[in-house]
Amino acid sequence: MTAAIDIFLILHFIGLAAIIGSYLTVAMRGVPQVLPGMMHGAFLQLISGLALVGLNEANDADLNHMKVGVKLVIAIVIAVLAVIGVRKAKEENAGTSGGAGALTTASSTATLAHAIGILAIVNVIIAVVW
Repeated sequence: MTAAIDIFLILHFIGLAAIIGSYLTVAMRGVPQVLPGMMHGAFLQLISGLALVGLNEANDADLNHMKVGVKLVIAIVIAVLAVIGVRKAKEENAGTSGGAGALTTASSTATLAHAIGILAIVNVIIAVVW
């Protein structure tokens, strides 16, 4: 059981690194956008987090269910924002929105990227401090 928990914890950290690493990469470039890596990391975080909760429950670990619930809600919001952002970025790159619409799409994907990055950092703070 401990090996399975360790494996899912490693996967959880990889998902976290994908989200925050992708965010920091695009934020440093000055043109924030949502990258597919953010979306994949968000789904990896959700799946591995749920697996960790289940495995720890089966292992009779003492869990803070309020903390788990708050982190789950934030993780779902991150995943939804990432899916929306990736779709908008694909539309933007395909050139389906031209003119003033392209500016609106670019600024909205930047806003989504910032929201994803900030929420991921908040989730880390909750995990460590709470």
